Amino acid sequence: MNVQETLHNIIELFQTGQIPEAVAFATFPSCDVPCSHWSFANRLLCFFHHTEDARGYRQWQAVNRQVKKGAKAFHIIAPRLGKKKKNPPVNPEEQEAGISPETITSLWFVTVPVFCEADTEGEPLDYQQIILPDLPLMDRAIEWGLNVKAVPGNKMFYGRYGKKEIALATSEEKVFFHELSHHAHSLVIGELKPGQDWRQEIVAELSAQALCRIIGKHADSTLGNSYRYIAHYAKEAGMNPVHACLQVIGDVEAVLKLILKQEPEENQIKAVAM
Repeated sequence: MNVQETLHNIIELFQTGQIPEAVAFATFPSCDVPCSHWSFANRLLCFFHHTEDARGYRQWQAVNRQVKKGAKAFHIIAPRLGKKKKNPPVNPEEQEAGISPETITSLWFVTVPVFCEADTEGEPLDYQQIILPDLPLMDRAIEWGLNVKAVPGNKMFYGRYGKKEIALATSEEKVFFHELSHHAHSLVIGELKPGQDWRQEIVAELSAQALCRIIGKHADSTLGNSYRYIAHYAKEAGMNPVHACLQVIGDVEAVLKLILKQEPEENQIKAVAM
């Protein structure tokens, strides 16, 4: 694959409307793996190829993993610097006078093959050793066709929701409930706005805290974090936390009824749409 084809993959993100999600992915890498230090464009390419961890062949060998037979690489863009002597070279008199031949520094780009973590096998990586417990409502996620998986995380990232996937960097049930609520909210309103929308985040967090109290095991231990989370997004919307919660209470009720199957799914979707 050449540089032009690689850049075309990035442009395709714009054409398919995925760019807001891709930018969030590339701006806030989930943890300290090699690709988190790549250029912004190369992290976009990771998003395009649905991976949070991509490395070169030898990088995988360095962590005792091997690329699976038949796996296909994708290509990132890497700069190369070179120097060459300026023509014409210095003459003998100039050399005798201590004049060195000048060099010209040139910069060009090449493509480098890398492989997704899913296309490798071997010793488990640190983040693969996160064991997700038998979380309440996991069966609901499965019913909706969501893939729930453990992923690397850092202090800014504990969970993420995509259209067909919930990625968790913690075993904390509230984080799972938050991401599951995002999916339920998307079913209720039709489609979520890209990025961190204050309304959507408060709906998900308030729903998650309610689910902790209804069927969870650790409600009280997460209440303070939920309040701070909601207060942050309420401030963004120019409201206090209580007012912001009242603004979204209808959506929260619909989300909870949908998740807990208290009403047929189509009824909840129609009720909010009206």
